[in-house]
Amino acid sequence: MNRPYPLAAAALFVGIMSNIGAVPAQTVIESAGLTIATTPAATTDYVFRGMSQTRGRPAVQLTVDAEHSSGVYVGAFASNVTFPGTNARQELDLLAGYRFAVGDLKLDVGAIYYTYPGYDAPTGGYELNFLEFALRASYEIAPVKLVGLAAFSPNFTGESGAGYYVEGGFDMALDFGFTLAARAGYQFIERNIAPANATDGYFGAPDYANASLTISREIFAGFTGALTGVVTSLDKDAECFGGSKVCDNRVILTFSRVF
Repeated sequence: MNRPYPLAAAALFVGIMSNIGAVPAQTVIESAGLTIATTPAATTDYVFRGMSQTRGRPAVQLTVDAEHSSGVYVGAFASNVTFPGTNARQELDLLAGYRFAVGDLKLDVGAIYYTYPGYDAPTGGYELNFLEFALRASYEIAPVKLVGLAAFSPNFTGESGAGYYVEGGFDMALDFGFTLAARAGYQFIERNIAPANATDGYFGAPDYANASLTISREIFAGFTGALTGVVTSLDKDAECFGGSKVCDNRVILTFSRVF
């Protein structure tokens, strides 16, 4: 049975704004109580939870975040993608939520809808779109900021059933304007590999762990450069979507600027 290659993209808060330490620039509309951040980025490889969304090729991305003074926010993330065996070429993620603090603990409760405009599921295939609910937390003990993420999807990409993702890590300010960011996560999927004569959607790979290490710095005029190393626990030939080689360990270079 022909099943579409799964895996969606990075969400707004999980992506550029937090993972590569973008500089804190934004537009403030005081009369409306709004703070708007627009972040264009270019990267040598678009990776989500350890897996390439562009088969190791470059991506151009845009993130928009609009937050009200109450803590309510909406946002969007767009990128090119390339999934083997599908006509998916664009991704558009929509998200909304609420950011607040309990003492020194900062929390973000929200939902993300991952979509792929123009994608058509092949005969016998399944949809890539999926909804995910997420709780993010951060706690700063200077110069270190501890971060955590817990996410749940009632029907993960590829119609593969319930999906759970947990991640933890830290950001650390270093000398000479550098920031070090480390993340480690684990993805659980209800239906991993399709058995013979399967009628339900399946993810196409086992549950897996992933980790990343990023060093970033403002280069000039607010432009930030980031170098990231990514690893996963999946065997790229035996476990990675039939040997599609999107699970390889890799190094990524990203440039971005917040406006």
